[in-house]
Amino acid sequence: MKPRVLITNWVHPEVEHFLAEHCAVTANPDRDAPFTREQILAEASGLEALMAFMPDSVDDSLLAGLPDLRIVSCALKGFDNFDVHACSRRGVWLTIVPDLLTDPTAELAIGLMISVGRNIGAGDRFMRTGGYAGWRARFYGTGLAESTITLVGMGAVGRAIARRLTGFGARILYVDRTALEPELEAELGVERSSLEEALPLSDFVVLALPLTGVSEGLFDGGMIARMKPGSFLINPGRGSLVIEECVADALASGHLAGYAADVFEMEDWARTGRPQHVADRLLDDSDRTCLTPHIGSAVDTVRRDIAMEAAIHIVQAIEGRRPDGAVNNIDHFQQVAVQQ
Repeated sequence: MKPRVLITNWVHPEVEHFLAEHCAVTANPDRDAPFTREQILAEASGLEALMAFMPDSVDDSLLAGLPDLRIVSCALKGFDNFDVHACSRRGVWLTIVPDLLTDPTAELAIGLMISVGRNIGAGDRFMRTGGYAGWRARFYGTGLAESTITLVGMGAVGRAIARRLTGFGARILYVDRTALEPELEAELGVERSSLEEALPLSDFVVLALPLTGVSEGLFDGGMIARMKPGSFLINPGRGSLVIEECVADALASGHLAGYAADVFEMEDWARTGRPQHVADRLLDDSDRTCLTPHIGSAVDTVRRDIAMEAAIHIVQAIEGRRPDGAVNNIDHFQQVAVQQ
């Protein structure tokens, strides 16, 4: 019998067909509703592989109900909703797709900056009221040209955003624990800075950090207060890099001119005490916010390729190989366990 694999969210038919050559596939046909925890556990018998997505959360209790599982193959990059230690301890590979999300996320970040800075959403809504009578002096905003932009985080996404900003005529600062090589700084046209130095100077602050214990809630009321009055905060990274209620406070006071985000605190399922919905005050402030429903990687061919890479990881694991994209080392962990 072929090993069983469960796909928790909708994927392109090509991905299902590829996996079906190697596995018995149970796939979610619904584009809107991911499989629930209960639905996943109901498929436990003989389940050797799980393809997981952003709405999923894998912890030790779920793994305990899936005793035959050999791999959790994540069709994503950020994996803080997945318990790496629990997977390793139970001999389950945990894999991610680290590279394919970078470029589309960087593209969206630029779109968010321009949309909120140039009042594109507000202008679009005004046009649809039927009140447009020709040019008037309104909807003046902030452009990227001659602005100062700070990228907080200079990993793959931060560098991809910087590359796309080089033609806009902006000054680009970056904040990261690790300095880029001088040659790369010159190529990207960026200058390293600190938050303390950069925030009061920046017209746009773009968050390109992973979610960790250090970065969670980094942009709280105190950090936002350090930003330049009338500046814009852009979050294509992870929702919980900010405290949304503090962002709403800063918009209400006028300290922030705008906030644009593709990610939200409510999505960080592994976080204790996370909000259960997007802050109402952000949703209501439609003229000074641009909020998109986590579409950073939502390019059709990119999503297909991400799921296909996750499928390849599954095949590698069931064939007894170390899968590409593994973030744990179950062989080492099991050797230690045997020795103990």
